[in-house]
Amino acid sequence: MKGPALAIGSPATAQDGQYQALVTDLEASRHVEKQMLDRIVDQATMLSPSTYSSIHVALSPADYDALIPRLSFLLSQLLSALTPLGTLHLQNTTSHSPIASELTLSGFTVLSAPSSPTIMAQKPAQAPSVSKPVMLPLRKKTDSAAKKALWTLSAPGTPSIDSEALLTESDRARPCEPITNISNAPRRKKACKNCTCGLAELEAEELKQSKVVLLDGSENGAAREVSQDERARLIKNAPKATSSCGNCYLGDAFRCASCPYLGLPAFKPGEKVEIDFGMDDI
Repeated sequence: MKGPALAIGSPATAQDGQYQALVTDLEASRHVEKQMLDRIVDQATMLSPSTYSSIHVALSPADYDALIPRLSFLLSQLLSALTPLGTLHLQNTTSHSPIASELTLSGFTVLSAPSSPTIMAQKPAQAPSVSKPVMLPLRKKTDSAAKKALWTLSAPGTPSIDSEALLTESDRARPCEPITNISNAPRRKKACKNCTCGLAELEAEELKQSKVVLLDGSENGAAREVSQDERARLIKNAPKATSSCGNCYLGDAFRCASCPYLGLPAFKPGEKVEIDFGMDDI
């Protein structure tokens, strides 16, 4: 007696009698288990792996066309349910159906001609999905002392180098002389806003005695040193500064390329440009 078989049908082949004829023919020589296609595709029934020596599918051409989107899932289930070298029989297939190529992609070996109305395929002796575990060699234990010595900066037998001995006299020499305060006098703090210690009066007296440099704004103008009183008089009697663009007093960023005020600080309209000797950045 042959091994157990699985017969799969559909409502269409059960109605026209093809499925009943298939089951009757198989039961004469083996034990037959009967299933409907929709229960397998919808996963209502799970097939036991490596159980059947042959699987016989009786569907109509319309059933095969509707099964194309889920054909790969069905073939994977049938491949798992077959024993090694078990056979799959698909009845009523058409020549233009992609079933033959899907069988090959799923791991079957197609035995019949593509133009045959019944396609016969076989499960290989060893299914492609079956894999053997690979035993990897165990990692050898490393000596902690040897690992530590690998990353040390110097080996025990290596003589040490004195870094000071590598320097020459030119390396030790100072690159340049330090800048010292020429006046040798500490900087004096400015008077507070509400000064009561007399520093504000001292600064006012120094400002009165100091002198300023006036810069003439004309093209061939010169610079001259004047006192604070003379500065106040010149500012009072100075004519209003005029220009062709009207932006000379704003600074170099607003002056023309031929402006006579280039390089001079910004000033208020109507006053002469002056530089105080008491400025810290002079």
